[in-house]
Amino acid sequence: MSETDLWTLGVIVGLAAVTVITRSFFFISSQPWSLPHWAQRGLQYAPIAALAAVIVPEIVMSQGQLLQSWQDARLFAVACGAAWYFWQRRSSWAMLGTIVVGMAVYLPLRLGLGW
Repeated sequence: MSETDLWTLGVIVGLAAVTVITRSFFFISSQPWSLPHWAQRGLQYAPIAALAAVIVPEIVMSQGQLLQSWQDARLFAVACGAAWYFWQRRSSWAMLGTIVVGMAVYLPLRLGLGW
């Protein structure tokens, strides 16, 4: 195992200090601090935007390339899962059903047909 040099330790300490300082601004200030309305409204969409940024490329791309064929199990699994969700969206089982239906379509197509 190689030794840690002074430069690496300095960078680690510097990054830690920057992180602590920037995250402490809310605690250091004596005045109440609130986000503007437009920022609060924008943050409401952050979880779905992050989820879409992670999920969509996984569905429509394979090995860094867009899918060239409809013969991909992921497309059919997503379509069936989405259909189930929109059909049962008011049910308490909607999210779990979406996962189960998606996997029930994906696994036979992927393992059975080799898509």
